[in-house]
Amino acid sequence: MTVKIAPSILSADFARLGEEVKAIDDAGCDYIHIDVMDGHFVPNLTFGPPIISCIRSWTDKPFDVHLMIDPAQAYLEEYANAGADIITVHAEADKHLDRSLQVIKGLGKKAGVSLNPATPESVIEYVMDKLDLILVMSVNPGFGGQSFIDSQLDKISRIRKMIGDRPIELEVDGGVNAGTIKSVVDAGADVLVAGSAVFKGDDYAATIGALHDAL
Repeated sequence: MTVKIAPSILSADFARLGEEVKAIDDAGCDYIHIDVMDGHFVPNLTFGPPIISCIRSWTDKPFDVHLMIDPAQAYLEEYANAGADIITVHAEADKHLDRSLQVIKGLGKKAGVSLNPATPESVIEYVMDKLDLILVMSVNPGFGGQSFIDSQLDKISRIRKMIGDRPIELEVDGGVNAGTIKSVVDAGADVLVAGSAVFKGDDYAATIGALHDAL
C-alpha cells in the first residue's frame, strides 16, 4: 500500500506561508493539508479562502482542505474557488451531510468527511457512495501538537473494513509521528497528516523521509 504524507500548514511559519508550502512540496509531500477553523466549531481561528487563494500559486500539489467550521455548506463554493482539491466536512457540524457531499462533488472536487474521536463510524454508513476520503481525527480538533488517542486505532480498522474495495482514501490526523505512524498504517490508514512532526525541524525532506522509513 502506498502511503501519502500530508503536512498540515497549521504548524508552518505563517509569516512565510507561501515559501513553507513550496518547501514541503520540494521535500516530497503528497498533499498540502489545510486546517480551516472558525473559532466556533473548534476553539481556534485559521485560514479563510483569501489565504488559500494566495498560496495556491506556490505548488501544484493537491490542497487537502479540512473544514472545521459550522456551518460548512454555505462556504463550500468559496473554498472550491480558492483552490481546494479535496474538501472535507465534519459529520458533527453538518445537519445535511449527504447534501454537502453532493455539493462538493457538483463543484468538481473530491469529497471527504471527518469524524471526531468520540464519533462512531456508523454516521457515515449511508454516504459511503459519495466519499473520496474519510478523515479520522486521532486528537480532539482545534490545536496542533497533541498526543495520539490510541482508541482511534480500532476505529481506523473498522472503517478500513467498511471501505472494502471502494476507491476511498483513509486519512488520519493528530499525533502522527515516527513513533505512531506504523500502528496507524497497520490499522488501515493510507494518508497521514503530520503538522508539528514535519515543521518542527529545518530539513523537511529528511523528516518526511523519516516518516516513510518508520513504516
